[in-house]
Amino acid sequence: MTNAAPPVLSTRALNRAFLERQLLLRRAPMPVLDAVERLVGLQAQSPMDPYYTLAARVEGFRPEALSDLLASREAVRISLMRSTIHLVSARDCRALRPVVQPMQDRALQGSFAKRLVGVDLDRLAGRARELVADRPYTFHDLGRALAEEWPEHEPQALAMAARTVLPLVQVTPRALWGRSGQAAHTTVETWLGRGLDAEPDLDGLLERYLAAFGPASVKDMQTWSGLTRLREVVERLRPRLRTFRDEQGVELFDLPDAPLPDADTPAPVRFLPEFDNLLLSHADRSRVIDPADIRRLWRTNRAYRSFLLDGFVGGLWRLDRARQDATLVIEPFGRLSKADRAALETEAAGVLALAAPEAHHEVRFGDVA
Repeated sequence: MTNAAPPVLSTRALNRAFLERQLLLRRAPMPVLDAVERLVGLQAQSPMDPYYTLAARVEGFRPEALSDLLASREAVRISLMRSTIHLVSARDCRALRPVVQPMQDRALQGSFAKRLVGVDLDRLAGRARELVADRPYTFHDLGRALAEEWPEHEPQALAMAARTVLPLVQVTPRALWGRSGQAAHTTVETWLGRGLDAEPDLDGLLERYLAAFGPASVKDMQTWSGLTRLREVVERLRPRLRTFRDEQGVELFDLPDAPLPDADTPAPVRFLPEFDNLLLSHADRSRVIDPADIRRLWRTNRAYRSFLLDGFVGGLWRLDRARQDATLVIEPFGRLSKADRAALETEAAGVLALAAPEAHHEVRFGDVA
């Protein structure tokens, strides 16, 4: 007897499953910290992006709620998946960094190995720890301070090495709503009063990934996390997972009780920030953006803000400010129906209320991107 072939999920079915898990089929009435943990952190290299990420997902979101979490140190900003800055809960900061540390080490060796020849990384970690425990340092200042002991090496390479070998968090007022501040760093222990978890839980991380981003292939998991050689981990987890195939025959893994909405479930308009993990967490992004449109979203080596229309990226948007005026400009990838225009205008009004509450608001449709 042969096992039955796994079910095939259409691109549209994958899209609706993904949106459901990303809180994008309907805004969720949940505390902000719960949403941050459910999404396994928020891409945050652009300091204000997480506010727009959550505004698209959490019912009644107030930016002050996220600022308060950062100020109280219940949420922090730290380099995690893909060696990029993520905003996570303090609990996830301690849990996730040990899991992705091998990727951090590999990235350092790949980019800076030649520039760090002769540097004892253990000694560098000790010196950097002493420095940032005394006061937070910007990368520029940390690199210069370390260069006093390693004068033959570039300050930038020394600072990047410190960020890799030490779990450095970015301290406030960086990323507080309505505030500004340079990216200054100290250790997790100094900022949170506790160090990292002792035992990395890779299995748990992959299960949480599936809960927020699944169903997904092994390559998808590697793309999101930056980790490699996850096939054997997934094979170990296989008895606890269910499997599917996509329309190209790629094997997908999922949690047994994860939601799979009907492919025809309505999907509302949503505006996304420049960097949203919705667009960065799969090797095959076709479940949320047409492959032909990817070059429009990432052109000239920079990212653009996008919006979802019927669940897929439907175009770009930007916010233009001029004195007391704030204009949200929408650039669709194709022609819009009257209903689509109305839905975009309604959702855009909420984005303007968040971004520029005191300004005079206007929504304008630009040329097709």
